[in-house]
Amino acid sequence: DLQSKFASLLPHLYEPTARLYLGSEALSLGLGGKQKVSRLAGLSRVLIDKGIEALISPAPSGSLRTEQRIRKKGGGRKLLKEKEGGLMEALESIIPPHTRGDPMNPLLFASKSLLHIEKALVEQGYKVSHVTLGELLKSLGYSLQANRKTAEGSSAPESDKQFEYINTTSFTFMSSGAPVISVDCKKKELIGNYKNQGGEWEEKKHSPAVKEYDFVANASGKAFPYGVYDIAQNQAWVSVGIRSATAAFAVNTLRTWWQQMGREHYPDSKKLMITADGVGSNSSSSRLWKKE
Repeated sequence: DLQSKFASLLPHLYEPTARLYLGSEALSLGLGGKQKVSRLAGLSRVLIDKGIEALISPAPSGSLRTEQRIRKKGGGRKLLKEKEGGLMEALESIIPPHTRGDPMNPLLFASKSLLHIEKALVEQGYKVSHVTLGELLKSLGYSLQANRKTAEGSSAPESDKQFEYINTTSFTFMSSGAPVISVDCKKKELIGNYKNQGGEWEEKKHSPAVKEYDFVANASGKAFPYGVYDIAQNQAWVSVGIRSATAAFAVNTLRTWWQQMGREHYPDSKKLMITADGVGSNSSSSRLWKKE
């Protein structure tokens, strides 16, 4: 395929000939060719644009093509993160308070837009564009996430301050040796031979057979997973209920986590910080949750 061709051929080409080759491939592909070639070759569209321009325009006397000059290895502009000392550290200091996502998942995504991050870095004296910031964030393990049923109503104007406050308070607790945990009730599942997401290794054409319809009446019951995640220790405890996700069940899970895991890591702690959403078994309006 085209990607394999690039991988085998490009290492043997100098930059001028590589530009011409990539430009010709992009032209032959037609609409969307530049984006596809850039993605498969892992090179900038600017380089491909230069190749196309060189192909469709006559070479002036004394140009790079005429003189066949080759740039020394290592020539060209330095990477921005090498030129701008401290840029990566400054970027990482801006992102964490605005990071959202499943705390168990290393794949992170930022709630701050690239333009807002760019503005914050420019105010600190760094010369960087939002396009470059996107590439730097990818190198740090962040990714651009599509909308996926995560809307929680209108965005409050003070939401950034709330996240910053939670972040600061969490670090204060952890620096003093106190536990900070995140609790949540996960997706309820029917108990029985039902279809679920995921896969496992089986012989070809021998996929496990499950029921065609997920009728609650035919199920053996429902499973209610409730998790407690210890941020500092990067460990979690999950209790699975079979009746309902009540406030009493949620608090009992917290109590079990402390007895089985928390007490061992924080034997002298006199305080605990709990982060949770405001609905369900740990609802902020639930009197039973507060009483328990």
